[in-house]
Amino acid sequence: MIIAFFGHKNISGIAALSKDVEKAIISNINLSEPLTFYCGGYGDFDNLCANVCRSIKEYIKCEIVFITPYLSENQQRKINDLINNKSYDCALYPPIENTPLKYAISKRNEWIANEADLIIAYVAHNYGGAYKSLLYAKRKKKKIINLAEINFK
Repeated sequence: MIIAFFGHKNISGIAALSKDVEKAIISNINLSEPLTFYCGGYGDFDNLCANVCRSIKEYIKCEIVFITPYLSENQQRKINDLINNKSYDCALYPPIENTPLKYAISKRNEWIANEADLIIAYVAHNYGGAYKSLLYAKRKKKKIINLAEINFK
């Protein structure tokens, strides 16, 4: 199973949201199948989710993958640091090499949505990259848990 995350760059209530992300993960996994997390590594929600995944990795066998939208030298240094610091198990560059840099994150997110079995999101407003990525995933009929909607109920 591949679980991915889409959310806003800036969020508040990180402690409570971390618990919600962990509950969403635990209640949707099957321990008898491989578990992989696809993380984007940009912004508050991505960092929160990566931290939750690292915490889960302490008691559930899984892999945490940084999905990079760029292949620049600076990005490669960032990837090396993330892997050397054991923040992620590995990094993956999706087949978006012909995409202009301006659209790299959007194309990366579309690729993630296509690959994921479950998307856990925190999208609280109807604009921005996280919102567009969530719309794309909905069009692809992916299973989505938007924690922002749950928290408003």
